[in-house]
Amino acid sequence: MTERRAIPLHRVRIDDPFWTPRQDVIREVTLDLQHDILQKSGAIDALKMQWKEGQPNPPHPFWESDVAKWIEAAGYSLTTHPDPELEARVDAVIDIMGKAQQPDGYLNVYYSLVEPGNRWTNLRDKHEMYCAGHLIEAAVAYYEATGKRKFLDIMCRYADYIDSLFGPGEGQRRGYPGHEELELALVKLHRLTGQERYLRLAEYFVNERGAQPHYFDIEARERGEDPAAFRFSDYDYNQSHLPIREQETADGHSVRAMYLYSGAADIALATGDETLLPALQRLWHNTTRRRMYVTGGIGSTPRGERFTYDYDLPNMTAYTETCASIGLAFWAQRMLLLDLNGDYADVLELALYNGIISGGSLDGTRFFYSNPLEVDRRGWESARPSVRRELPAAERQGWFRCACCPPNLARFVASLGTYAYAEEQGTAYVHLYLGSTAELDLGGQKITLTQEANYPWDPTVRLKVDPAAPGRFTVALRVPAWCRAPRLTVNGADVAMAAIVERGYARLERDWQAGDVVELTLPMTTERLYPHPRIIADSGRVALRRGPVVFCLEQVDNIADLNALLLPRDADLTTAWDEDLLGGVYTVAADGYADDADAWDDVLYRTEAPQRRPVPIKAVPYFAWGNRKPGSMLVWVREGGSEG
Repeated sequence: MTERRAIPLHRVRIDDPFWTPRQDVIREVTLDLQHDILQKSGAIDALKMQWKEGQPNPPHPFWESDVAKWIEAAGYSLTTHPDPELEARVDAVIDIMGKAQQPDGYLNVYYSLVEPGNRWTNLRDKHEMYCAGHLIEAAVAYYEATGKRKFLDIMCRYADYIDSLFGPGEGQRRGYPGHEELELALVKLHRLTGQERYLRLAEYFVNERGAQPHYFDIEARERGEDPAAFRFSDYDYNQSHLPIREQETADGHSVRAMYLYSGAADIALATGDETLLPALQRLWHNTTRRRMYVTGGIGSTPRGERFTYDYDLPNMTAYTETCASIGLAFWAQRMLLLDLNGDYADVLELALYNGIISGGSLDGTRFFYSNPLEVDRRGWESARPSVRRELPAAERQGWFRCACCPPNLARFVASLGTYAYAEEQGTAYVHLYLGSTAELDLGGQKITLTQEANYPWDPTVRLKVDPAAPGRFTVALRVPAWCRAPRLTVNGADVAMAAIVERGYARLERDWQAGDVVELTLPMTTERLYPHPRIIADSGRVALRRGPVVFCLEQVDNIADLNALLLPRDADLTTAWDEDLLGGVYTVAADGYADDADAWDDVLYRTEAPQRRPVPIKAVPYFAWGNRKPGSMLVWVREGGSEG
């Protein structure tokens, strides 16, 4: 197995015109906002263990996960931008959390106060292990940021307690998480502490999942329930229908699936278990070639927040949860370490610039839980409440009752530096292009890479390579699949790329000296994307993309109803930079047509084709929609002949 490693966050500094403002918003606005909301909702105060039966606002089963993700995001922010005030705020929450921990190490307020006799009785539906995983991840991040052990020690006690209860040993329960997350968290804890038992517990959870007799059947009967009464009918909902090595398709709740696949990849990396890789490759192919939206979103229905079947990718009812795209990025990063292939980084980049950051407003105060590819604002406003609940939100919200997405987005953006680079003996990898400085260790050879970029807008990336001492090693640069004619120079001299590109990476092996400069140019043209013929929802339509950025139409920019618009097949696409729009973005414009609804009498159907009138069409980046006047939105626009 490879010894490829992601770069720790403290060794990467981002200074980038696109990403620095977004990280600043997380640090200066979102973290404070989320802390205030967690206080007002009762999530933080619940840790004080003062709630009594009969009182209002009982602790929620997964409030700890929301608090944990906020602490984790704060930890990443503190790693790159020390802030005594933020650190003190986190320390205060940790102090409360320490007092909430039970003498045996258990830490879940809901089961300590609301159902004190029902610990671990419903792993299938409840979130004890899921919350434990997020708490562990937060403790690792906060220790790495500050060196303070208090939270880490709390979570080591909790992990030790879980390890004593679950596993294949005599007297242990053979259970595993209903909502996966603890698996990958335990691997992080193992890496930090060196404690082998945490890795073995994570490995057990991955391997035991789906084994027979089925643990969720056993625990349901112990609760006095009929396992067949499970509200999601089939255990594919939580990916426990089969052992992971036997699974052929990405099924069930999309966030749970991403966390399982990420945890399994971690296990394969940490243990050298090569039997997991074929299953992960198979599941990756099914996810990204059959069940992923053009924006990098996954999960096509709100019923179960889940995958459905191949090519079922409806636009208006797309669930495409922000957390799911983030989970896809987690998995992509791990697959890059396990099985280096530019395809994984391409999907990481696609999700990053589209389905992930679309989940938050530009000012950092409002959020999307789901990220649909079509919104009919008029229909949403006119629908009855019972219907509206089945439709995607027409605008971002300040918070959610199930508040997983806002803190997840914060922790991901704050930790972005860890996704940009990787290192191994003799090779430095550049996965993402963004202005940054990274310190790498290639097995004794220390180097510094400095990127200058205005990505994803400008095509040229300048990379300065500074080894601590002259030496021979490889710098591997990802060549995105969307780029047709990349160009590469080293110290001004052209490099023939065909001979050095391998699995999506241009591998520059040479004797490097301080001050060597690599320039990679990735020409970006605005192009039309056509859907697979089996994607019925997109039949006869096209999407627009420039580089990694997918575009959409917003009603505020277009005079006709969006679904009435038609983009002629031969229409020129004009791309222009608008410094004053949405923080500075490229827009795409074309001359099109619109079906004229006003020309219809009061009829629903008729034998005459609709009349069409010429209209301008304008598109903006999908990630930035919903930041202006509320209105309809559309990614896939109808395409027709020269006159429609």
